[in-house]
Amino acid sequence: MIKATKLPQKLMLLGSGELGKEFVIAAQRLGNYVIAVDRYANAPAMQVADCCEVISMLSADDLEAVVTKHQPDFIIPEIEAIRTEKLQEFEARGITVIPTAVATNYTMNRDRIRELAHAELGIRTAKYGYAVTLEELIAVSDKIGFPNVVKPVMSSSGKGQSVVGTKEEVEKAWNYAIANSRGDSQKVIVEEFINFEIEITLLTIKQWDSPTVFCSPIGHRQERGDYQESWQPANLGEDKILAAQEIAKKVTDALGGAGIFGVEFFITKDEVIFSELSPRPHDTGMVTLISQNLNEFELHLRAILGLPIPKIEQLGPSASAVILASEKLDTVAFTGIAEALAEPDVDIRLFGKPTAHPYRRMGVALAKAENVEAAREKATDAASKIQIIG
Repeated sequence: MIKATKLPQKLMLLGSGELGKEFVIAAQRLGNYVIAVDRYANAPAMQVADCCEVISMLSADDLEAVVTKHQPDFIIPEIEAIRTEKLQEFEARGITVIPTAVATNYTMNRDRIRELAHAELGIRTAKYGYAVTLEELIAVSDKIGFPNVVKPVMSSSGKGQSVVGTKEEVEKAWNYAIANSRGDSQKVIVEEFINFEIEITLLTIKQWDSPTVFCSPIGHRQERGDYQESWQPANLGEDKILAAQEIAKKVTDALGGAGIFGVEFFITKDEVIFSELSPRPHDTGMVTLISQNLNEFELHLRAILGLPIPKIEQLGPSASAVILASEKLDTVAFTGIAEALAEPDVDIRLFGKPTAHPYRRMGVALAKAENVEAAREKATDAASKIQIIG
């Protein structure tokens, strides 16, 4: 069944960051009405939406009030820190939750999606365990061995993640994970450290009544658990691409619904290992703003509304590089934009975040070139020319 037989539709976005901003732009190009919701005022997506609301999305009462007020056709989560059980109530009332209320509940928590993939579907993942106290974390880390990776079960964009080399580093990793946990979770996951050749995101588009389709794999590099650059296409053999697609389809079929999923994998010499999944556009997928005929936000919208996706065309070697703040600023301005844009096939997105703090992602540089290495160099160079000032 196609979910939207006419336009416009009324879309409520829960979370209004830079990914939400690009989604709102895509939605409004087809005339839809968008309500952008977040915990702080003037968030990026609010700047382009039809209207906005500032609430705590961990408050069931706040969610109830805003949904009752606006009566959206679709509720589209963009962040993890949401009272997900409330979404099931909205779905029971006939509001479509993307991808589904149950799937959102699964994917907002790393422990649940890991259990689904490994325990229920039999998919290869890193060895893992959980801890809710420092003492438990020490014990689980000893069992899994060092090095390992510690991260909150609920977080976004790799926040709170650290590689732990020795037992002496466990307490620091615990404190960092808890400090960066989203919502009210005090639970961390410990994973086996995978010595991978490349880490990829496979953008997987699940449709209501058409086959699942995939974008070309995206390679990415992280620091402090957060993406720094991404490139498309990733250098991957056809056998590994097919293996990743098979796993991604298996997991997204189990979750149901429709929309884009950012499915992450570790690629080793011999294996394709499932890592994580996000039920929405992925930060590493911002490269598609320059690399594809339909970017990830347009694909997400089409899948949600039941609109056709006849062809996804990769337009050639492309890359993205983040523009990070280096200090705390209560007001934000940028210099170096003209210098960055002087190079052919370079584009810039500035997110419009009202304040800055160290390592906050404030924008992204995009580039195309004759090969991936040149595109990465061009994007990184463009990002380095932009300075963030008060």
